[in-house]
Amino acid sequence: MATRVGLLGKKVGMAQLFSGNGETIPVTVIEAGPCYVTQIKTADRDDYNAVQLGFGETKRLNKAEKGHLKDLPPLRHLHELRTDDVERYQLGQKLDVSLFNVGEKVDVIGTSKGKGFAGVVKRHGFRGGPKTHGQSDRHRAPGAIGSTTSPGRVLKGLRMAGHMGARRTTSQNLEVVLVDPERNLLAVKGAVPGARNGLVFVRKARKSQIR
Repeated sequence: MATRVGLLGKKVGMAQLFSGNGETIPVTVIEAGPCYVTQIKTADRDDYNAVQLGFGETKRLNKAEKGHLKDLPPLRHLHELRTDDVERYQLGQKLDVSLFNVGEKVDVIGTSKGKGFAGVVKRHGFRGGPKTHGQSDRHRAPGAIGSTTSPGRVLKGLRMAGHMGARRTTSQNLEVVLVDPERNLLAVKGAVPGARNGLVFVRKARKSQIR
């Protein structure tokens, strides 16, 4: 497992920045960190190497959480990050956006906006049925779902109507446009999952963009 770097943060919203040649760049502003190392796991003791990061202070913690976060701020969100170089971390260590550099690629993980119950046209992009030849009520219907099998049955995983959104989603290979350690702000090019003030996890990109 390679070295992995990441931060928990909060989606602030979208904005525009201007490059040196006047080009408009749509960006998403993220309040990334500061995060604290709340636990270190090693292969000898826990069978794998990882660090646990905490973000966002809160006033409501139960006794177990207070014991776990002893001598640390009362943190609301915890996230575990697997990495091989756990020796570079210390319990209580503070991490901020200086981990990232302008121009590098990152992945942003968040929970997409919930859309409620949606049909196949909105949820999966189906074309729908014909608008003529007697099809008066099939414009946005999925069509046959039996797959012409004998005996007919509905296969597992078939794309159908259902709950849309509110799922873990990853936007990959987003370019870092701005790093502001003083205000704990990170601006990435493009959109990231979730609504304003939603919790996100920013990590260095797992895949490199090939152009």
